[in-house]
Amino acid sequence: MDDDMESGSLGPFQDRPRTFPNMRSKSNTPLIFRMLRKINVRLLFVLLLLGFAAIFYVGASTSPIIVFVFSVCIISFLLSIYLTKWVLSKDEGPPEMAQISDAIRDGAEGFFRTQYGTISKMALLLALVILGIYLFRSTTPQQESSGIGRLTSAFITVAAFLLGALCSGVAGYVGMWVSVRANVRVSSAARRSAREALQIAVRAGGFSALVVVGMAVLGVAILYATFYVWLGVDSPGSMKVTDLPLLLVGYGFGASFVALFAQLGGGIYTKAADVGADLVGKVEQGIPEDDPRNPAVIADLVGDNVGDCAARGADLFESIAAEIISAMILGGTMAERCKIEGKFHSLTNPSGFILFPLVVHSFDLIVSSVGIFSIRGTRDSGVIAAIEDPMTILQRGYSVTIILAVLTFGLSTRWMLYTEQAPSAWFNFALCGLVGIMTAYIFVWITQYYTDYKHEPVRTLALSSSTGHGTNIIAGISLGLESTALPVLVISVSIVSAFWLGHTSGLVDEAGSPTGGLFGTAVATMGMLSTAAYVLTMDMFGPIADNAGGIVEMSQQPESVREITDVLDAVGNTTKATTKGFAIGSAALASFLLFSAYMDEVAAFSHQSFKQVDIAIPEVFVGGLLGSMLIFLFSAWACAAVGRTAQEVVNEVRRQFIERPGIMDYKEKPDYGRCVAIVASASLREMIKPGALAIISPIAVGHPLLGAKVVAAMLMFATVSGILMALFLNTAGGAWDNAKKYIETGALGGKGSDCHKAAVTGDTVGDPFKDTAGPSLHVLIKMLATITLVMAPIFL
Repeated sequence: MDDDMESGSLGPFQDRPRTFPNMRSKSNTPLIFRMLRKINVRLLFVLLLLGFAAIFYVGASTSPIIVFVFSVCIISFLLSIYLTKWVLSKDEGPPEMAQISDAIRDGAEGFFRTQYGTISKMALLLALVILGIYLFRSTTPQQESSGIGRLTSAFITVAAFLLGALCSGVAGYVGMWVSVRANVRVSSAARRSAREALQIAVRAGGFSALVVVGMAVLGVAILYATFYVWLGVDSPGSMKVTDLPLLLVGYGFGASFVALFAQLGGGIYTKAADVGADLVGKVEQGIPEDDPRNPAVIADLVGDNVGDCAARGADLFESIAAEIISAMILGGTMAERCKIEGKFHSLTNPSGFILFPLVVHSFDLIVSSVGIFSIRGTRDSGVIAAIEDPMTILQRGYSVTIILAVLTFGLSTRWMLYTEQAPSAWFNFALCGLVGIMTAYIFVWITQYYTDYKHEPVRTLALSSSTGHGTNIIAGISLGLESTALPVLVISVSIVSAFWLGHTSGLVDEAGSPTGGLFGTAVATMGMLSTAAYVLTMDMFGPIADNAGGIVEMSQQPESVREITDVLDAVGNTTKATTKGFAIGSAALASFLLFSAYMDEVAAFSHQSFKQVDIAIPEVFVGGLLGSMLIFLFSAWACAAVGRTAQEVVNEVRRQFIERPGIMDYKEKPDYGRCVAIVASASLREMIKPGALAIISPIAVGHPLLGAKVVAAMLMFATVSGILMALFLNTAGGAWDNAKKYIETGALGGKGSDCHKAAVTGDTVGDPFKDTAGPSLHVLIKMLATITLVMAPIFL
C-alpha cells in the first residue's frame, strides 16, 4: 500500500507551475473495468446488445412491468452517459489545478482498489459460510412443495449475496470516479461564474445518482425475472410468485455488507486526515484550510472522495435495494393472505403488489432526472452578492422533483395496486405514499434548520465559541441531543398514519381481518425514497464542492474564486447532513419492514405463528439490551479508530514542520504521499473490528440456545437505539462544521480569532460523528435486519 501512495518526485516548492506527487505506481482501475477496456469496441457493443436482448427476453417472459422497469433503467444509464460527457467537456483550468486534481485522483483510486480488494476477500469468505449454513438448514413447506431443495436454495442465496456485493462495489466506484474528475472542473468554472460551478457539481452528482439508483432497481429486477423463469414460478407444482421475493434477501445482505465496510473504511480515512490537518495546520500553525504547506491536505481531499462519494454511493444503493426487497416480501405475504390471484393482465393479481416497488423507483429515475436538468446555468458576474443562494436553487429543483413524485406515485398505485377485492384500496396506498413523501420533505427541512448557519441553532452554537472551546463542545452536544426529538415525532406519526391507512384499505384475509397495515408502511417507505436519486445528487454535490474549494486554495487562486467555492462548500455541508437525515428516516421505516419480514420468515420455518416479542422474558430482554449495547460499542470503536489514526497524522505533520522548516516559507515541499499512506493503511486496519462486531453479534445472540425471539428483541432495540444515536451524531457534527463556516464568513471575529479556534475544535470533535460513526449506523441497522433474514434458519 505504501508503495502505491509514496512514489513521485518532490521538486522545489516555489517552482511554477507547482507539481504535486503522482501517487500511482500501477493501474488503480478495478480489474473488471480493465478487462472491458481491452475488448474491441465493436465486439463490446455486440456483447452489450446480446446482453440487453437476453435481459428483455427474460423480462418479457416474466411480466410487461419488468420490461418497463428494464427500459427506464437503460434510458437512465444513457442519460448518465450524456451527463458524464457534458461534465468532462468542461476545461480543467490552469496546469497547477490539473496537477492537484491528478494527485487527488491517484490517491483516491489507489485506496479504493486496496480497500475493495480487502472487502471482496471478506465477502467471499462470508459467502462460503452462508453456503455451509444453507446446506445443513431446514426448508420451508413452500420450498418443499415447489421442489427447491437445500442445494438449490443455498446456491441461490450465495449467488444473490455475491451479486449484491458486486453491484454495491460498482456503485461505490461510480460515485468516486465522477467526483475525482468533476472537482477540478468546478474549480475552473468558479473562476468564471458561480452558477456554472454549481451546475457542473450538480450534474456530476446526478450522473452518480442515476447510475446508483438504476443499478439497484435493475439488479433486483434481473434477479426476480431470472428466478421467475428458471424456477417456472406459478406453473403447476412449482413455487408461487408470492414466495419468490424471499429468495432475494441475499442480494440485500451483500449490498449491506459492502456498504458497511465502505462507509467505515472511507469514514475513518477522510476524518482522520481532516482532523490531523486541522489540528496542526489551523490550530497550531495558524494557516488556512487546504493550505498547500499542510502535508495532510492531499489526504484530506482524497478522503472526501473515498468517504463521501464512494461510501455514500454504496450506502444509497444498499438502502434502495433493502427497501425494495422488504416491500416485495410484504407485498407477496399480503397478497397470499388476501388470496389475490390471477394472471398479471387481469385486474386481480398478486404481481402488482410485488413489483410495485420497482415501478416506484423507475419513476424516481424519471422525476429526479427532470429535477437535475431543471438546474441550468446562467450568466452572472461571479460575485457572491450578485448571485442567487445555491441552496435556494437546489431546493427549487427538489420542489420540482417532489411535485412530479406525488403525481407519478398516484399513477403507480392506481396502475399496480388496484384490485377488485377492494376497489378503493389503491387510493389509501396513494395516501400512504404521500405520507412518505411529506416525511422526506419534513426531514430535509428539520436537518437544514439544525445544520444551516442561516438558522438560529448554528448561530447560537457559533456564539458559544466566543467563550471558549468547552462551551462550544457543550452547546454542540446539547444541539445534537435536542435534534433527535422532531425527527422521532415525524417518524412515529408517519408509521402510525401509514399503518392506519393500510389497515383501513379494505383488504382482508380469509377470516375477515384487515391485513394491509404493514404494506401501508412499506408504501410510505417507498414514498420517502421516491426522490432518492435527486437527494443523492445533492449529497454528491457536497464533496465535489469541498474538493473544488481545496483545489482553489492549493493553487492559490484569487480570493473572489475562493469566496464562490466557500459558499458552495457551506451549502454542500448542509446537503450532506440533509441526506444523512433522509437516510436515517428511510432506514427507520425500512428496518421496521425488514423486522416484519423476519418474523414472517421465522413463522414459515417454525410452522408456528410469530407475531409478538415478549420482553418480560429475561432472555428476550437481555437480547434487547445487547442490541442497544451493540450500537454504543460500534460507535465508540468507529470514533476511536478516527482518533488513533488522526494521532498518527498529527505526529507526521508535526515531524515534517520540525524537520523541514522551509515548508512554512514555501522553500521546501511537504511530503503529501506519506500522509496519504498513513491514513490509507490505518483505515483499512481499523475498519475490521467494528465491522466484524456487526456481523458476528446477531449470529452469536441467535444461537439455538437463545433463539429467534432473542434475535428479534436485539434487532428491535438496536434499530431504536441506532436511529437516535445516528440522528444525534450526524446533526451535531454538521452543526459544528457550519458554525465554523459561519465564523469564517467574518462573523464573531472571523478566521484566526479565538472564537474561530474554538469552533475548529468543535468541528474536529464533530468530524468522526458526522462522517464515520453516524452514517455507518443506518447501514448497520439495515445490515442487522438483512443478516437476520438470511441467517433465520440457524436461530430456530
